Amino acid sequence: MKEIICKRCIMNNTTRFISLDKDGICNYCHSHDELNKQFPINGNEKKIAKKIISEGKNKKFDCILGLSGGRDSTYLVYLAKSLGLRPLLIHFNDGFSNPVAGQNIRNIIRKTNFELRTITSDWRESKDIKLSLLKASVPDMQLGTDLGIASSLYSLAAKENIKYILSGVSFRTEGVVPLDWNYLDGKYLKEIMKQYGTVTLRKWEPNDAGFNFDVKEFFYYSFIRRIKFVPLLYHVNYVRPQAEEIIKKEFDWTYPGAHYMDDLFQSLMTYILRVKFKIEFRRFNYSALIRSGQLDRDEAMEKIKEIYSSEDETIINLCISRLGIDKNYIDNIMKLEPKSFLDYNTNYNLVKKFKYPIKLFCKLGILPPSLYLKFFT
Repeated sequence: MKEIICKRCIMNNTTRFISLDKDGICNYCHSHDELNKQFPINGNEKKIAKKIISEGKNKKFDCILGLSGGRDSTYLVYLAKSLGLRPLLIHFNDGFSNPVAGQNIRNIIRKTNFELRTITSDWRESKDIKLSLLKASVPDMQLGTDLGIASSLYSLAAKENIKYILSGVSFRTEGVVPLDWNYLDGKYLKEIMKQYGTVTLRKWEPNDAGFNFDVKEFFYYSFIRRIKFVPLLYHVNYVRPQAEEIIKKEFDWTYPGAHYMDDLFQSLMTYILRVKFKIEFRRFNYSALIRSGQLDRDEAMEKIKEIYSSEDETIINLCISRLGIDKNYIDNIMKLEPKSFLDYNTNYNLVKKFKYPIKLFCKLGILPPSLYLKFFT
């Protein structure tokens, strides 16, 4: 297949959802520009923080913050603290947390005195989910973890009657991940588990959602409990090298070894994505940095040719061992025909019918702002 690549960033046709305009600029660049207009860097984070503080003044916590120990979530803690917020920190562990990230979290708690709650999933569930996703032959191998994180944040917010969840995602440094690389859908996971799972996932409860985060759960948390998603980093000039210097000074933070490597499973996943699916996750990250002026395009083109540091053979072997399988198992997985969420029963067709309500929900902060762009541009 001949490569089709954007002239502004380095997104190419390894995703089927790319499109180029007459000038050779991709839809992901246009999404970035749209978000730049919607979220200018003008100090609005102070107004947002003031509102959160005001609404939570009689509560122990005024917001929820998911903490992995990686760069982005650690900087979000720093930002929240500097704005006077009182977050309840939540760490989700499904069996693959990086010890380096764990030490970062301990340092943060020691320096801030913020309260931390760690949600540890049932190992039988999380292990079976990962094995089922491997058998399903889809690139969304992090689906269970992503849903587990989301359900943990929302269920704890509901339990503590907290109305705001702070997000450490920044479109200026991460970009909008292609839909066929990362499709987050509770129905999708249920379908995978129905076909390939051996463990029955525990049922949803409002204050203990487990791995359940489908349409009805979203409706409950967002419209009945009125919990809002706040992408605080969208409002600030988030520059990674500067952020690293700050959190090293403030929290004695240590780099986990690669982006997203607060989760060791990323090592095995990165290898499978590159070799089997021809997907290089750094491509959309580097493209965001190019658009933000934090990385030169030619430099990114060279960096993307190198195997990423997260593909550490020792860690890959550790992940394989932890899953109770061997290299032959992985070799057989690699031989399966690559599939995507389009090959399974999901909410995708339903979502497409609600284009304009979703656009409105994104603007109101009920849904992540990039979701509409991810699905409809």
